[in-house]
Amino acid sequence: MAFSTRLASTLRPALAALQWAAPRQCRGLSTPQGSEPSLNLGGIFPPLATPFSPTQEVDYAQLEGNLRRYASIPFRGLVALGSNGEYPYLAPRERVEVVSCVRRALPRDRLLLAGSGCESTQATIELTVSMAEAGADVALVVTPCYYRGAMTTAALVHHYTEVGDASPIPVVLYSVPANTGLDLPMEAVITLAQHPNIVGIKDSGGDIARMGLMVHKTRQEDFQVLAGSASFLLASYAVGASGGVCALANVLGDALCQLDQLCHKGQWQEARDLQHRLIEPNTAVTRRFGIPGLKKAMEWFGYYGGPCRAPLAPLSPAQVEELRSTFSANGWL
Repeated sequence: MAFSTRLASTLRPALAALQWAAPRQCRGLSTPQGSEPSLNLGGIFPPLATPFSPTQEVDYAQLEGNLRRYASIPFRGLVALGSNGEYPYLAPRERVEVVSCVRRALPRDRLLLAGSGCESTQATIELTVSMAEAGADVALVVTPCYYRGAMTTAALVHHYTEVGDASPIPVVLYSVPANTGLDLPMEAVITLAQHPNIVGIKDSGGDIARMGLMVHKTRQEDFQVLAGSASFLLASYAVGASGGVCALANVLGDALCQLDQLCHKGQWQEARDLQHRLIEPNTAVTRRFGIPGLKKAMEWFGYYGGPCRAPLAPLSPAQVEELRSTFSANGWL
């Protein structure tokens, strides 16, 4: 059975339930129980790629050029210094300057989320404060993972509580087990959702049952769940996610925003058809070819991709051709 058919079969009961439960005048996604969130994270956020020059210096002029092109796309906001921004390869001063550059170019009505997670709690707090001073609206804090065997629920709750207490801006948790080898435990998420300055989580694991349970268990809190990938965006919305931080939005931003709107309008057939066309390209620029693939694809759609920082290597000619074929086969090129 084809993957797309299996996905459709899996989603059909959830989508039918949503359609049945929604008001007749608007068969889109319903608002979870509880009051309106203090900070609306609903919508699409591209986790920006960091442009580098041929000598691997941050190219702020090219970053500004990409931001001008993104300004015409109805994103809820942007993420600077996420995994796709090659965050671990940037010096602290570069991280702060990237956020400052994005803030200067970003309209005030769009949110700026900035990655500020470090391995120690102290360093995370210091960088979070710097990100706020540089203009970030929200801190996106990845799980510390170098000593992952010691990262118990208690240790992680303590870490994020300290960060939430000290941060001058709201905090969004960030669980990306493909990179960290560590899933933020459900018990930790439920506990941290009660913190007044922790407003959500970006979950990139792809476990839809886990995401749905997060929404359910935190429904009385001022807390939102964000899908961490375009491949499962529709499924995430079906179980109550508010928005998506999707690498593919760097390339196909309009399409991701269209999918977001189709889901919220209850146009499920159109949403499913579009979701199917996004799965293979998204997999190609994330799991298969990673950031080098993302940057190469950006160039085909009018953005500056450019090189990655070593040790990330460019794609081979054969990989470039395979990447192009993936986009072409799904009607994007």
